[in-house]
Amino acid sequence: MDQEHKERTWNKQNVVERLSKPSKPKRAHALGYKAKQGFVMARIRIEKGGRRKPSTRKARKPSSSGVFFTPETNKQAIAERRCARKFPNLEVLNSYYVGEDGKHKFYEVIMVDPSHPAIEKDQAMKWISGQRKRAFRGLTSAGKRARGLRR
Repeated sequence: MDQEHKERTWNKQNVVERLSKPSKPKRAHALGYKAKQGFVMARIRIEKGGRRKPSTRKARKPSSSGVFFTPETNKQAIAERRCARKFPNLEVLNSYYVGEDGKHKFYEVIMVDPSHPAIEKDQAMKWISGQRKRAFRGLTSAGKRARGLRR
């Protein structure tokens, strides 16, 4: 199945779709994913383009409405936050881009269950048990890039 056909089928799925395994295993492993219990993958769909504020229609000049604006964070960091809201018991480890079509961008987000025994026993991953709401504090890779910490 070619990439374009995959994205067409992704469009018809839910905005946040839980996956059994990553679609790009090499990229996921490079970002910290392990094929073991406690790791969860999710694909998220996010709209392309600038953000729109809901416009106030009543008794205001249209010139000063300012409907379009640029958000301070990148699309990937916004996608990670939306995944973190969907799965409140999981922590976002990292994410990567998987494709786009005319209207949406697609990211896969690697999430970890910090209270899972397999994660608490793993020496390389137990640091995440002390973390809370990483995506909202800009501590993921995309969040650091949005804060201007990647050069």
